[in-house]
Amino acid sequence: MIVGLGTGSTASLAIEEMGKLFQKGKLKDVVGVGMSYQSKVLARQFGVKTADLNDVNTIDFAFDGADEVDSSMNLIKGGGAAHTMTKVVDTTAKQCVIIVDQSKIVLELGQTFPVPVEVLPQAISPVLRRLVALGGVPEIRTALRKDGPVITDHGNMVVDVRFPEGIKDPGSLERDINMIPGVLENGLFVGVADSVLVATQDGEDISVVELAEFVRSLKSAKES
Repeated sequence: MIVGLGTGSTASLAIEEMGKLFQKGKLKDVVGVGMSYQSKVLARQFGVKTADLNDVNTIDFAFDGADEVDSSMNLIKGGGAAHTMTKVVDTTAKQCVIIVDQSKIVLELGQTFPVPVEVLPQAISPVLRRLVALGGVPEIRTALRKDGPVITDHGNMVVDVRFPEGIKDPGSLERDINMIPGVLENGLFVGVADSVLVATQDGEDISVVELAEFVRSLKSAKES
């Protein structure tokens, strides 16, 4: 199989587990396609064979995390500034599975996490103005351990856009942002995930359920 390797804290744990399965001989003939520089480095570190996206004809399966998920399996991703390549890999895969914990489930996207937008550095000012016109509150993401902005794997800047009124129509907003000249891609993933697995914890007990089952349990809890 050709497997898309996600990026971020949850996906990193999954890549590490894949490496352990390779070492035990339980996984064979599996090649990973990294969605970011980080995921490629981790794959090699843990002994997972990798290939470039341009060198494979198809991706059988992709796994990834998310920053927010609504009940319709729409996502916000890009906390690690790798959402452009992530969206390419996730949409190329025959099946895309998202793995999150219960804190990432929201009633409406944009409630707790901004929408990351990858922008050409030369176009940052006009893009900021257009994002404001869409009702957003944009902020250029700054680096933690260096002066200046975060620079993506592709050499671009990231603008985090908050929508104080929430995101009522994620699909339309995803298209509208991507229509702005100078924008490469944004972190709204609409209609990409085929399955969302939600990890829940009750004391020391941890269980993993499908998103639909998790949403039903929330509704039942509220009704009772």
